[in-house]
Amino acid sequence: MSEPGLSLDTWLQAQQTVHSSGIDLTLDRVRAVAQSLGLLPPRYKVITVAGTNGKGSTVEYLTALLHAGGHRVGTFTSPHLIRYNERIRIDRQMAGDEQLIAAFQHIEAARGEITLTFFEFNLLAALWVFESAAVDVAVLEVGLGGRLDAVNIVDADAAIICSIGFDHRDWLGDTLAAIGREKAGVLRPGRPAVLADPQIDASVEQQALHIGAQVSLAGRDYHVRPCTAAAGSWDLHGPGLALTGLPRPSLAGEVQVANAAAALVALAALQPSLLPDAVQIAAALTSVSLPGRFQLLPGPVEWILDVAHNEPAALVLADNLRARPLTGRTFLVTGILGDKDIAAIADILAAVTDRWILCGINEPRGLTAAQLAQRSGHFAGAEQGLTLPPEWPWHSGSRCRVIAWWCADRFWLWHRPWQPLGYNRPGGIPYQRTSDRRADHHRDIGRAGAGNALRTPPRFNDRSRAGSASGGDRAGGHL
Repeated sequence: MSEPGLSLDTWLQAQQTVHSSGIDLTLDRVRAVAQSLGLLPPRYKVITVAGTNGKGSTVEYLTALLHAGGHRVGTFTSPHLIRYNERIRIDRQMAGDEQLIAAFQHIEAARGEITLTFFEFNLLAALWVFESAAVDVAVLEVGLGGRLDAVNIVDADAAIICSIGFDHRDWLGDTLAAIGREKAGVLRPGRPAVLADPQIDASVEQQALHIGAQVSLAGRDYHVRPCTAAAGSWDLHGPGLALTGLPRPSLAGEVQVANAAAALVALAALQPSLLPDAVQIAAALTSVSLPGRFQLLPGPVEWILDVAHNEPAALVLADNLRARPLTGRTFLVTGILGDKDIAAIADILAAVTDRWILCGINEPRGLTAAQLAQRSGHFAGAEQGLTLPPEWPWHSGSRCRVIAWWCADRFWLWHRPWQPLGYNRPGGIPYQRTSDRRADHHRDIGRAGAGNALRTPPRFNDRSRAGSASGGDRAGGHL
C-alpha cells in the first residue's frame, strides 16, 4: 500500500487485522518478506537477547555500552510502555513516525499476498530502519520463546539468555526443560552464547553444546565479585576480561549486576573492540533508565511502578521491596491476566503487601476485578475498581506499590504520580493521548485503551479476517 497521508496510528490499527491470528509461531512468512526487502542477512552485527525475565534491562545495558563506545546501535524491544516508537531506536533515540511509516510502506509493497502478524510487521520495520540508518550493531529482544519467535529469522552473531522460568506454558511447554530448549533456539553454532543465570536450566546448555555454540556460563566461565577496593562496586573476570571497581547499575535490584555482567561478557566474546573503556563503561552502566521496572516516584507517598508479570518476576519484586523497609503500610494495585498462575503470584507478594487494590483488564485474556478476587484467598477483602476511596491513608510513611502485570484500558489513572510517564489528567478521569494510541495493550500503564475508530486502509481492510484484531502484539513482546 502506498496511499499517502496515513498516520502511524492508522497503520498500527490496520496491522492487527492482516493475519488470521494474533500469534503464529512460524518463520516462513516473515523470513520471505525480509528476504524480499533485502534485509537478510543483515550487514551489521546482531546480538539477540532471550529469556523469561531480564531481557529488557540487558538490552538497555548493551545499547548503552555500545553507544558509549562510539558505535551506531539499533535497538528493538517489545512491548512498549507508552509509545509504539519506543520499540525501535537508533543511538538510544526513538524512531520518528515518518521513519516507521516509510518502513511500513516498503513492507506492504514487498509482502504481496503474504499475511503478517502485528509483531512481524514490527520486527521487519526495525530491520528496515536499522538498514537505512547503517547501524554498526543491532540489539534484538526476543518476544515470545526463541526458536519460533520472528526475531529468530536473524542469525545472531552473539546471544544472551538471561533466565528460564515458567511463563507462556501454552506456547512454550509446561516444564523448565521444554521452555529452556525453546529459548535456546536463538543460539547459533560457533557463536557466543552467554547464559546469565548460574542456575539456568540444564536444557539450555545442553542445546548450546549440541549445536556447538561458544558457551559462557555465569559463575563458571565468568565471575562477578564484590570489589574489595571500593565499597558498593563490583569486579568482573572471565576469558579475556578483567574489569574492577565497576559501579552498581542505575537500575534497582541485585539481579541488575548479573544482567550488566552478561552484556559485558557478550560484547567481549563477540568482538573485544566493541567494549568501551573503563570510564565509558562506568558512565554507560549508570545512565540506563527503564520506566516501569521498579521505578520509584518519591513523595509524601512513595509510588513504585513495576511490570512484574510472572512468578520469577514476582520473586524479584518481593526481594526488592524487602530491601526497602518502611514504617508505613504497603498498598499493592494490580491487574493480572487469567492465564497467569495468579495463586502463585499472590502467594509470593502477600508477605510484602498490607492492602490489595484489584483492577480489571478488558482484553481477551483478562479478568474483571471480581473474577480476579476469586483466584486467591489473599484477595479477600481487597478493594476493587478504578478509584481509591477518599478515606485511604495517603500520608507520609505509607508506600503504594503499583504492580503492572498487564495494564490495559481504563485503570490506574487517578493520581498525579502518572505525570512523569506523560499523563497529567487530574483525579480519576481516564485520559488518552490520541497521537500515542497503542496498537496493542502490553504494559500500558495508566492508559485508556478505548478510543475513536481509526480509518482502515482499504488494502488492509480487504485482507482482514475475523478474530485477528484482538491479538494486538501477540506474536512476540508478550507479557
